[in-house]
Amino acid sequence: MTVFGLAMRSLRRRTGAFAASFLAMFLGSAIIMAFASMLDTAAAGGATGQARETLEIMAYVVGGWGLLLVVFAVTSTMTLSVRQRAAEIALLKSVGATPAQLARMIVGEAAGLAVAAALLGVVPALLIGRGLLRMLHDTGQVPAEVPHAFGPVAPAMGIGIMFVSATAAALITARRATRIRAAESLAAAAAETGRTSRRRIVFAVLFLLVATNQAVITVTVMDGRGMDAMATSGQADILAAIGLALLAPAIMRRATALLAGPVRRLGGSTGDLAAAVMRRRTGAMAAAAAPVILFVGTAVGTLFLQATENAATAAAGLSKTAEQKDIETLNLVVIGMVVLFTAIMLVNTLIAGTAHRRREFGQTRLAGATPRQVLGLAALESAVVAGTGVVCGTVASVFTIVPFGLARRDSLTPDGSVWTYLGVVALAAVLTGATAYGATRRILRVPAVEAALS
Repeated sequence: MTVFGLAMRSLRRRTGAFAASFLAMFLGSAIIMAFASMLDTAAAGGATGQARETLEIMAYVVGGWGLLLVVFAVTSTMTLSVRQRAAEIALLKSVGATPAQLARMIVGEAAGLAVAAALLGVVPALLIGRGLLRMLHDTGQVPAEVPHAFGPVAPAMGIGIMFVSATAAALITARRATRIRAAESLAAAAAETGRTSRRRIVFAVLFLLVATNQAVITVTVMDGRGMDAMATSGQADILAAIGLALLAPAIMRRATALLAGPVRRLGGSTGDLAAAVMRRRTGAMAAAAAPVILFVGTAVGTLFLQATENAATAAAGLSKTAEQKDIETLNLVVIGMVVLFTAIMLVNTLIAGTAHRRREFGQTRLAGATPRQVLGLAALESAVVAGTGVVCGTVASVFTIVPFGLARRDSLTPDGSVWTYLGVVALAAVLTGATAYGATRRILRVPAVEAALS
C-alpha cells in the first residue's frame, strides 16, 4: 500500500512528466474503442451481408493496425518518462528502495494512468465511432438504417487492452530502470544516450523480417492477382516503420555523428553548441524521431499504394467496383488515423522532452549562450530529427510501394505525384520544427537563474 501511495503522489506532483504517456493512452483507448464499436454495431444494428463484412473489416483490419501503433506509442512514452526520472530513481535507490518496490511504483503509476485515460476516452470514442459509421453511410457501404451501437465489446476492449499494454510496457521499462545501480542511473540521467537494448534489437529485426516477407509474397505469390496484392503489401510499410522506429536510438547515434560536421559549418557557434549537445541526447532525439518515421512511412506508403491501384484501374479502362471503393475508404481511414495519432504523438513527445530541458537551457544561458542561440540549438536538433525520420520513413514506405507496383503494374516506379510525397515531408518537418521552437520559446520566458535551479 505504501508503494501504491508513493506512485499516486508521484503522479500528482509530476503531472508534466506523465502528460505524454497519459495523452497517448487517452487517444489510444479512444481509437481502439471507436473501431471496436463497429463490432457492436454489426451485432446490435442488424447489419447483414456486405454491410456486416464492411463493419467487421473496419474493426479488425484498421482497428488492428491502430492497436499496434497505440501499443508502440504507449511503450515509447513510458520509456521516455522513466528515462527523464533517472535521477529520481537513483535517489530512491540510494535511500534504500529495492528494485521490486521501484518496479511496483512504476507499474502502479502506469496502471493508474491507463484506467483514468481509458475511462475519459469513452466519450470521444463514442463520437469517433459515430463519425466512422456516418462515413460508411455516406459512401453507401452500410445502409443508413443501421444505427451505431457502443458496448459491451468497445469499452471492454478499450479499457482492457489499454490497461494490459500500459502495465506490460511499465514492467519492461521498470525492469531496465531498476536493474542498474544508483551511480549508473545518475550517469544515464546526465547522458541520455539511450542505448539500444538487445530485446529492442530482436523485436526490430523481427518486424523488418516480417515486412520483407510481406514484400516478397506481394511480388511472387500475389503477382497478377490485381487488388488482392493490397492484402500483403499494405501491411509492409507499417511493419517496417515500427522496426526502424525501434532501431531509432542506434540510427540517431549514427545520424548525429554523420551530421555533426555540416551542423558546425552551417550553424557557426550555435552549430558547435548543437553538435556537442546532440551527441549526448541521442536517446531523447530518437524518441522524437520514432513518430516521424511512423508518420512518413505509413502515409507515403498508403497514399502511393492507392495511387498505383487507381492508375491500374484506369489503365484497364474499368470503373471502380464497390469492393474497390470499400478498400479506398479503408486506406483513407488508415491515413487519417495515422496522421492524427502520430502527429499528436510527435507534438506530445517534443513538448515533454523540451520541458524536461528547462534546467539544461537555464544553465546554458548562465554559461553565456543567448536566447537566440538556444532557439537555434533547438531548431538544428529538430532539423536532424525530422531529416532522420523522413529518410527512415521513406525507406519503410518502399516495402509497400515497390512490391505493389511490380505486382500490379510491372513497374518499379510508383504512381502518384511527387507533390504528395513533398506534402507529407513538409507536414512532418513543420510539426517537428514548430513544436520544438514553440516549446523552447516558452521555456526561455523563465529567467535563467530560476530555470537553472528548477
